[in-house]
Amino acid sequence: MFERDYLMRMLSQLIQGIVRSMELRRGEDDPKAAADSLEAVIGQATDIDGSILLGLSPESIADILQVSGTDPGVVEFVARSLLLAADYLDDAGEALLADLRRNQGRALISSFGLVVDEGVRAEDAMEAYVESMRS
Repeated sequence: MFERDYLMRMLSQLIQGIVRSMELRRGEDDPKAAADSLEAVIGQATDIDGSILLGLSPESIADILQVSGTDPGVVEFVARSLLLAADYLDDAGEALLADLRRNQGRALISSFGLVVDEGVRAEDAMEAYVESMRS
């Protein structure tokens, strides 16, 4: 019961952080700030220093999250957030960093067997996912 309450509280915080990031992108038209905000949310979600975690290779991130025992639901949020951050970084002209974030997200999807439709724009997919979590 305690673990489930903790997980629900964490997922709620993740949703709030993701929504804030999307609002930053839309309201202030600052894709770099939106990507930075998402990266901060990822650090909070995993209880691992975000700058260290996001500096790892895609395979290493997947390995770290597997051995750390991070809940698969949180990992899905992280993977989706990485894909969304990649789009924001592309918009900000940071193509190399965007490729890294996209590959990190894909490594998590593959390693954890997640079902994420990459044929849908990342922001649209995130909106639908967040909405499904609120229901």
